[in-house]
Amino acid sequence: MGNEAFTVRSDSKKVKQLDKLASQMDRSRNYLVNQAIDQLLEVHAWQIERTKEGIKAADEGRFASDSEIEQIFDKYKDS
Repeated sequence: MGNEAFTVRSDSKKVKQLDKLASQMDRSRNYLVNQAIDQLLEVHAWQIERTKEGIKAADEGRFASDSEIEQIFDKYKDS
């Protein structure tokens, strides 16, 4: 897989924070930005897949019963 350059504009404060973190981690700004992009893509892909699964289950009529929902609420009620 090849690399492709693109430009991202950000405010100066964020760039300074990114550069400071990169220095502290002995990494490049580019490395940190790519790590952040990887994490963003992974999280959103996971969320989209879970949403599709939920829609499919709902379309099939698979729902939690009232007692199952009540058990969940009871579990966290006193937390």
